[in-house]
Amino acid sequence: MSLAISAFAIGSTEFISVGIMPLLTKTFGISLAQGGLTVSIYATGIMFGAPILALLTNRWDRKKLLIGIMISFIIGNTLAAIAPSFMILLAGRVIAALSHGIFMTIASLIAADVVAPNKRASAIAVMFTGLTVATITGVPIGTFIGNTFGWRLSFFFLVALGLVGLITNIILVPNELPLPKPTSVKGIWKILKQPQLLLILLITALGYGATFPVYTYLTTILNKNMNWSQNAIVIILIFYGVAVAVGNTLGGKWANKRPLTALLKMFVGLGVALVVMRFLINLHFLGLLAVMLLGLFAFMNVPGLQLYIVQLAEKYTPNEVPLASALNISAFNVGITLGSTIGGQAVAHNQLVNTPWLGVAMLAVGIILIGILIKMENNVKVEDLDLENC
Repeated sequence: MSLAISAFAIGSTEFISVGIMPLLTKTFGISLAQGGLTVSIYATGIMFGAPILALLTNRWDRKKLLIGIMISFIIGNTLAAIAPSFMILLAGRVIAALSHGIFMTIASLIAADVVAPNKRASAIAVMFTGLTVATITGVPIGTFIGNTFGWRLSFFFLVALGLVGLITNIILVPNELPLPKPTSVKGIWKILKQPQLLLILLITALGYGATFPVYTYLTTILNKNMNWSQNAIVIILIFYGVAVAVGNTLGGKWANKRPLTALLKMFVGLGVALVVMRFLINLHFLGLLAVMLLGLFAFMNVPGLQLYIVQLAEKYTPNEVPLASALNISAFNVGITLGSTIGGQAVAHNQLVNTPWLGVAMLAVGIILIGILIKMENNVKVEDLDLENC
């Protein structure tokens, strides 16, 4: 429960700037593309922070580490809330992002270890419930607060959530959590030189990141392209979050038995949703339906991607499972950085309506890589059967 509460606070933080983007651009006199840095910089902080901090804190007491994470999270969002300049706001985002990366690494491993093997994807999906609920309620509430009382109050709202997470971690998290096996920076090379592990990291970045050329600018699309009011957008974001919750739950169930095959189908579904989004992006009600369809598929692949990296690490690099998990958290955020950055470039060239095509292109490469990985794994299974027959 405490992990879900903390994940709720952290999930609200990652995408809060999507809802208050117009307010940030107005306050600091920056372009929409520059405003997108609040998403991509945050993702970059997670991308580098997750594996580095996983190495540095590998033998730290888990409960003390969780408490330290939430304190750092509170400091980062406080800095963002009082930021006198856009650069200081970005600095606060980086501090919060470092907390995010190491938290998700720890929480996903704990979730996968406490259930039966055939329930691991569902367990990871449950752990991600905090993030999902944040999408449903945290981000829209933060957006409403920002639109009503000013964007700084949105970040103070996150500080309050962080304090709740800190208190619940102190009270509810057991004192004697098992420590992972010792690892070192050499473990990163062991993982990256394993072809299957490298492929799934690339697949994670491309498949998860494909949503972000559009999602980073979703509030702007709803307002300027689909002509929805700011008050209506808050409600729309809630229903978008419900669609994400449904997709996340279904993705966890479907990925339990054959995660790679399930991921292939999810990628295709997301691609269809993005194509529909492109053709309906300038329409009012039909455009809203496209947004809901995108929400359904947007994060459906998360449980399967996180489960499969753990399964591959247990098979090929059994001593580096925590580090592999951390690298996959980084890969998620490589995808966010890539997707939001190329989306920002499109926006800078007045091509907001064509951002869905960028996501489709990322997915196309991801689908090709899944096909290669399926073939590689099938060859390994054949070789294993031949050895057994011998």
